[in-house]
Amino acid sequence: MKLLVDTCVWSLLLRRKYGTVLSAEQQEAVALLREAILAQRVAVVGPVRQEVLSGIKHEAQFQKLLAALEGFPDIPLSRCHFEEAARLFNLCQARGVACGSTDILICAVAIHEEFNVLTVDQGLMRCVEVLRIEGLMA
Repeated sequence: MKLLVDTCVWSLLLRRKYGTVLSAEQQEAVALLREAILAQRVAVVGPVRQEVLSGIKHEAQFQKLLAALEGFPDIPLSRCHFEEAARLFNLCQARGVACGSTDILICAVAIHEEFNVLTVDQGLMRCVEVLRIEGLMA
């Protein structure tokens, strides 16, 4: 199955400082991402690409990250994704779960495009749980 990867997992793979100790959950997420990359099952949504590339202080580092992400296709976003994201946001909010705009967009795309979601972010996990999205990984 295709895999939609949250910013936090990309950051663990591409942006973390060397020597940083990862939790077991984080290690598992990075291993799953590497396996999916080798199997060419990974895609990106534009807002996640933007988040991964944001906040880079040095141009050389930015270019290195840009190159690392270059091979991953973007899922073209359309009105149906944004409308579904708004509907899902309302469902989560009605159940007392706050969701960020990128998190809920990931949920909408995962449902619409039949992707699994890879994350270690507790907020996104709560959204996925409330919405009963199958295929949450990590």
